[in-house]
Formats: sequence, structure tokens, C-alpha cells
Amino acid sequence: MSIALLLIFLVLSALGVPLAIALGLSGVASVFMFTSTPLNLLSESMFSAMNSFLLVAVPLFLLVGQLMERGGVADRIFDFAHAAVGWLPGGMGHVNVTSSVVFGGISGSSVADIASLGAVEINAMTRHGYDKGYAVGMTLTTSTLSSIIPPSILMVIAGSIASQSIGLLLVAGLIPGLFIAAMLMVYNHFYSVRKGVGKPMPFSGGLLLRAGLRAILPMMTPVILMIGILDGFFTPTEAAAIAVVYTLSIAAVIYRRIKWKDIAPMLIDTARTSGNILFIAATAKLAAWVFAYDGLPVQVGNALGSITTNPMLIMLLIFLFLVVVGMFMDAIAAMFILIPVLLPPAVALGIDPIHLLVIVVVTLTLGLVTPPVGVCLFAAAKVADMSVEEVIKGSIGPVSVLILSILAMVLFPVLVIGPLRLFGMY
Repeated sequence: MSIALLLIFLVLSALGVPLAIALGLSGVASVFMFTSTPLNLLSESMFSAMNSFLLVAVPLFLLVGQLMERGGVADRIFDFAHAAVGWLPGGMGHVNVTSSVVFGGISGSSVADIASLGAVEINAMTRHGYDKGYAVGMTLTTSTLSSIIPPSILMVIAGSIASQSIGLLLVAGLIPGLFIAAMLMVYNHFYSVRKGVGKPMPFSGGLLLRAGLRAILPMMTPVILMIGILDGFFTPTEAAAIAVVYTLSIAAVIYRRIKWKDIAPMLIDTARTSGNILFIAATAKLAAWVFAYDGLPVQVGNALGSITTNPMLIMLLIFLFLVVVGMFMDAIAAMFILIPVLLPPAVALGIDPIHLLVIVVVTLTLGLVTPPVGVCLFAAAKVADMSVEEVIKGSIGPVSVLILSILAMVLFPVLVIGPLRLFGMY
């Protein structure tokens, strides 16, 4: 059944059928061919996937991204990052990284990062002497930080699928995100020094203070969310609702960049994006039912155990597999399909579930910036008015650093789990 489902799904996807529909049709077809299960039970299974309080956080966080994207936040964040790290050698490249770190802590969306900050970052870097290909490549790569640093939409979905603490997962994504950012800044330092670009500006405490005050309100968003979730004041879903009210107040009342007439189009865009994501969730539930009926998790566990019982080597195999999958499949669809299959056998073989889920999310973000289906890759090409081939060429260096950083987290779980245990959270 599982083989039939995957083959039908691949054929339909290759023919251009939308992922959710291809997944649903392949699930129904495989069940119909191999079992006598009533189809009404399948619809009930799909409905149960949607009937989740945790998944309500997804459209709410998407709406937060919309509000921040259109609410005049990007320029304030960029100015703050410029004042904070623009005085370092390779300054404007560091500003690019820092801007995405801060924006990622607000929006949780890599595409929103490209749409809001992309043009500003690329133009600023080229004005400071950077090659446009490198500027676009760095902007593309740093956009992935928004999918890792809390409040990451992908972490919310992964926790919901795996029935793990979403609050813990959100916090677990913080250190890996900062680690990747640090590695990109190290790479940018050596690149800038070697090329003689990105001359630093003089440090100004006054400028940093003024820029910080201008950006303080949006930057408080992740602080409020994380403190509230970790202290138990509200759930991740309630936190998402609070974030909507808070960001709407900032963008519409304080900054006055959003008018009431702008809200309806944003709600419609959010509904469309959420519908795509949650439709995938519903049809993926059907695929997960097929895999469970077929005993696929047990078979995967036996297959991994026959190769090696070393948790590090198993994680390395999973990482390589996810890199390939992420190149051809949407990250959300891949998580709904693969987490129920990979998590049980991996945990049985001694792998920490939080470590595995973080690696799944972080590795699948590579698919956002790699061909042939990288959403952020095409968005960056459009923003920069460059061909996809030129963007790929310029991003080879930064993306290589991203891959090596993820590989370090695969081989050294302490980078993910260590901070949680250090602060007694896990």
C-alpha cells in the first residue's frame, strides 16, 4: 500500500497536480485497491487532522507575518541592525544576517522575510561594493532563519504532528537559528575582508539607541510570546492570537501604515495560504493512516537498525534523506508525511525526539532555497530582477555554510538539546 501511494503521488506531482490533491487521491486510491475500508472512515480521519486547537496557531502566525510585512516594520529593523553591527568589518553583510534574525523573531515566515527585507538588503549591500550575486545569495540564505527562529510556523506544525511540546520546540529552534546566523557572519567576514568590500561605519551609541527605540515595539513581539509560553500564561495558539492583536495595534494605530481597508485583503491572503497548508494536513493524515496500516514505521526502524544502531549515523542518514526530499517536496507536506514514519523508529533507536524534529525542520528549510521547487529561490530572483541561475550561482557559498551548520547540529546534538537542559527546560 505504501509503495502504491508513493508511486501514485509522485506521478501526479510530476503531472503538475497540486500537492494536497495528489496526496489525497493517492491515499484514497491505495486504500481502495488494497483494503475494504469504507471511504467515509477516511473522510473522518481527514477531519480529525483538521480538528486541532494547536493548528489554529498557523493562520494566526501567518497573519502576524502579513501585518509586519505591510506595517512598516522592515525599515525599522534594518536601521536597527545597521546601527548594531554595521561597524564590524563586512558590516552590510552582517546587517543582512542580523535583520533576518530579528525579522524571523517576528514573522516566522521565510517568504515574508524575502518580500519585506529582500530589496532593502540587496540594494544596501550592492551600494557598499558587494557583488549583486553574493548580495542576493546572502539574502536568500538568511531568509531561512525566519523558518527556524521562534515563532517558526514550521516548528508549530512539526510539534502538532509529533504531539510534542510546541513551546519547547519553539525555544529549541532559537539556538540553532543563532548558530547558523553566527556561521554566516563568520563566512561574510572572511569574504568581505578578502574582497575588500563592506567597509565598516564608525560605531555610534546614539544612533544605536535611536534605532533601537524606533524598532523596540515590533522586537518585543517574540519576547512577549516566549515569556508567556514558557511561564504558562498562555498556549502557543493563544500566543499567536495575542501576537495578532499586538502587531495590528502597532501597524495600524501607532505606525499608521495599515488602514482598515487593508485588513480584508490581508485576511483573504492569510486564508488562502492557511487553506493550502491545512488541506495538506488533512490529506497527509490519510497518508499517515496508510503508512500505519502498512506498518511502515516499524519497517523503516528495522531497515535503519539493519544498517547501523549508532544514533549519530542514523541521524546522518536521515539528514541526507531529508536534503533530497526537501529539493522536490514542499517542507510542510514532507513533514506531514515523514514525521509519523521517521519519529517512532528513530526514538526507539535512541534518538532524542526534540533533536530529530528540529533537524527535520531545519533541513527541510534547505528546500526553500534550492532548485527545482525552492519558493524563496524564485522570490529572491523576482525581487532582485535576476535569473534563477544567477541567484543559484551567487548563493553557492552562503548555502554551503548553511548545510555545514546543519550538519554540525546533526553530529553534535548538544547544539540543540544542550541549552534546553542547561536552563532546566528539558
